Parts: sequence; structure tokens; C-alpha cells
Amino acid sequence: MSHLENNNTYEYVIVGGGMVAGYAVNGIRKEDPTGSILVISKDADVPYERPALSKKLWLDDEFTEENIRVGAENQANVAFRFNTTVNKIDRSNKNVQLGDDEVVYYDQLLLATGGEPMTIDGPDDPHVIVFRDWSDYRKLRQFSGNNKHVIVVGGGYIGSEVAAALAQNNTKVTMVYLENTLGENQFPESITAEYEDTFKKNDVELINGKKAESYQRDGSQLVVTLDDGTQLTGDTVVIGLGVSPRIALAKASGLKLDGDGVEVNEYLQTSDPSIWSAGDIAYYPDKILGYQRIEHVDHARNSGDQVGRNMAGAHEVYTRTPYFYSNIFSISWQAIGTLDPNLEQVFDTRDNGTIVYFLKEDRLAGVLLWNVSVDLDDVRNLLANPPANKEALIGSIKEN
Repeated sequence: MSHLENNNTYEYVIVGGGMVAGYAVNGIRKEDPTGSILVISKDADVPYERPALSKKLWLDDEFTEENIRVGAENQANVAFRFNTTVNKIDRSNKNVQLGDDEVVYYDQLLLATGGEPMTIDGPDDPHVIVFRDWSDYRKLRQFSGNNKHVIVVGGGYIGSEVAAALAQNNTKVTMVYLENTLGENQFPESITAEYEDTFKKNDVELINGKKAESYQRDGSQLVVTLDDGTQLTGDTVVIGLGVSPRIALAKASGLKLDGDGVEVNEYLQTSDPSIWSAGDIAYYPDKILGYQRIEHVDHARNSGDQVGRNMAGAHEVYTRTPYFYSNIFSISWQAIGTLDPNLEQVFDTRDNGTIVYFLKEDRLAGVLLWNVSVDLDDVRNLLANPPANKEALIGSIKEN
């Protein structure tokens, strides 16, 4: 029997069940209303908006868990395999082998495997949450409030957003991070001082310059051991140390990689024309910034939608230059391009905030908007066509 007669054949197979997968399903349906789609997900939930897990769900009482679904499950002719992994891609026969050895055939395959959260040593414990999924949010909701003590490990996106969310929901929070100053790998020194001070003003205990090495349970409490031997005791531990891209499957199947990403062309197509990639793992040619691998929601949404449409025949170049953003207490920041405090910086002070321009070898490489609201397309245009004179950057972007 040929695989075309096999009922385990789908026109589109998506490996990964996160935001990229959800937006890809919706993108496919814009071009192909009926082609069969299978989403194979390690997760237990339909695709959802991940940022709300550390932001809006904690801060907006009218925004509920029902509001975070991407809506892929509402599309026609879409099947889901939850709590399922893919062990192998057979490119020559155009199939994937699932964790239970079942074989599924595809016409077009999307790798949207995202990132694997980093963790620290310690036993499995319901009160230790490596914060990534919807189920993690549900658990942390149960374990927070009532002045319970949560230790947050990590000072990046997830760590800082979760710490801020908990502090605004009647929870005692201690943050442990390796950096000497919170945000020092992204923001200039003057801004990191304000950033740290905002956490302190909101009663978050900050333990800087320390690495959380392990944890263990001691009765009703969890004990976190730091690299200098110090021990912290709390009710729950949240680990937000970032992710590493899941590219083992792509590597094993012989797809072209670049460093820690799966290399794709301007259409988000890998070195195999039947296999595509988008989101966290894709190393793609940005039209303004050059080849990039970006872990952020704006890229997941837009590359997901575009790759879905292209799998269904749209053949359109992915032209979006994504932006980053975060909201922490009273601080709102956005950025496009490279944020590196080791680069030369030009400060553009505004009434309520600051715009920081990062220059690499005298060329504009990134823009940080700190409590300043502007049209992000103006930022993209400036990055694409920077002035010859760096002094001309000051005042070059108008506020909304």
C-alpha cells in the first residue's frame, strides 16, 4: 500500500504545539481552506498566547485563560496529538516516527519545536516550576498569594516578569540572578539602576551576582543552595533561566544548521524544500538586520503565520523585523535589533523616558524604547536607513 492510501497521511504536519504552530495553522487556512493538518505537541493544551502567562493573566481581572487560545483548534480538518514527541524524520519517504513508533506521512512538514527550558539540580517536586507552559501558570496561581514566599531563579524575561506579577498579587518574592545588576546584559547602566530600584520599591528581595545551583525539600519548605553556600528557604521555586533551542531532530535528519538554529531562506524553507521552520529555532535572513535567530513572541506570531501561508503555496518573503517588549510594574519597554551595553550608545532623553541607540562600528544596530511610545515602523525605517551622523539620531523618532 502506498502512503497516499494510508490514513496516517496529512498534507501538513506540524512538529510542536506552541504559538508558531497555532499561527501556522491559521496561516495555512488563509491559503488552503481544507487541506488536512496534524499538530504533534509535547504540550497538553491547544496553542495559546504564551506571554499572557507571565503578564496579563496576573494583572487584568477581565482577561481570563479562555482569552489566550490562538484558535487553531477551531479551524476545519485539524487533528492534534498531545503529549507526543517525534523521534525521527525520514526525509526520503516524507514521514515522521512518533514516540510510540507510529509513522505519519506528510506533504509539507513544519518544525516549530521551540526551546527547552534550562533548569537546576534537584528532585521532581510539584512546588518547583520551570515556568514555560499553561500548566505551569495554573500551578503557580495555586501556590501564590496569601503572602506565600516564592523564590524566582533567573533575572531575564521570564524571571523578571514572573517576579513582578507575583509581587503584585500578594506574594513575597525573592529573586536570585547571576548578573551584578538586573538587566545588565541588555540595558545601559543608568537604566539598570532604575530597573533594579523599581523591583526594590515593590518589595522584591534581590540577590544579585549569585548562581542558584540546586534545591531540595525540607519538610514543608524548599531550600535553594547558591554557589557561595548560602541557602534560601521558600514555599515554591520558579525557574526562569531561559531556553535552549530544540534542534536535535533537525540535526539528526541532516537539515542545514547554523550554530544553534535551523537555517531557512527568506520563505522560511529549510535546506529540504518540503520542510519549513519558524519561531525560536529558525535562523532566518532579516531584511534589515541580516541573519538572526530570535526568541520572542512577535517573531513567533508573524513567522508562524507566514510559514503557514507559504506551506500552502503563498510563496511570500518573510519581511517582518520583530520587536521585543516587556512590562514590569510601571516600566514599559520595547526594542528592535541588538541590545548590547558593550556597544557605543547614544541617549535621546524624552519627557517620560529615554530612547537608546546602540551603534556597532558607527552603524545603528539596535534601538531601545524605555517608557516611550512611538510607531515601531519609524524605528524599523531608521534601522534600515540610519543617518550618516550619529548626532542626527537625537530627535529622529517622534513620539505618539
